[in-house]
Amino acid sequence: MLAPFPMLAGEGTPVIAVRMILDRQRTGTLMAENPSERSTRRRKTLEAEHRPEAVRQRLSGRPGPGYLGDAVLGGIDGCVTTFAVVAGAVGAGFPGLVVVGLGFANLLADGFSMAVSNYQGTKSQLERVEEARLSEERQIEEIPIGEREEVRQIFAAKGFSGETLERIVEGITNDRRLWVDTMLSEELGLEVVGPNPFRAALATFAAFLVVGLVPLIPFVVPDLQTGTRFLASAVATGAAFFGVGAAKGFVLSRSALRSGLGTLLTGGTAAAIAFVVGAWLRQLFGAA
Repeated sequence: MLAPFPMLAGEGTPVIAVRMILDRQRTGTLMAENPSERSTRRRKTLEAEHRPEAVRQRLSGRPGPGYLGDAVLGGIDGCVTTFAVVAGAVGAGFPGLVVVGLGFANLLADGFSMAVSNYQGTKSQLERVEEARLSEERQIEEIPIGEREEVRQIFAAKGFSGETLERIVEGITNDRRLWVDTMLSEELGLEVVGPNPFRAALATFAAFLVVGLVPLIPFVVPDLQTGTRFLASAVATGAAFFGVGAAKGFVLSRSALRSGLGTLLTGGTAAAIAFVVGAWLRQLFGAA
């Protein structure tokens, strides 16, 4: 029998295999396959993906830096911090209008702060790469023999030797930009192509706002009691925690179920702490 979806979505499972199985489950055509048949089908798929023309097309269309990770992390932080504020305000006995005001103020201020931090961090990384590039270019200009030796030793450590090694060194050092890029990635361990700081910040801010709005929605619905609003907010936020955590697991190629439950636990703990502190302060100061 085939394994259930949570196990298939775990680490090490090819995404294409999961999608194929899900498609068959939806259409009701999933049939039992023995290990040999599955192995044969998988091998044919891999062979098709590794034909020269397929490899050429895949490499030529290789995408640049993605921003899904920035959006996922922004969404998690937005949901956690906003619901923590909501829980604290409700625990303190504040009316619904105050809860909405505090929630929106936190949403905008904290979202902007996180976006700026992401912008500065991404920009700093790009500046580091550019500074290292200038340094490598100067070294290549001043001591080319020593820089060629570094390339030689880098690829010798990868198992190349003799004439093959010398041809690799010659091919790389004949192209100045390739030479510098090789030193940046192989010697310094830097990403040659990095994300755009503004786009990374925008993805973070947009996700922070969109997901962070979830805990506030029940408080703008008219004719609801505070307890009902808070319960609805808690349920919606829990679903958002799990959904965003599962998306994070997908982005990081980890178990979506485990990541979703982990984010739900983390966010729920933060909200519970905020609620308890708010209720404690309410009792301490005798608020109505």
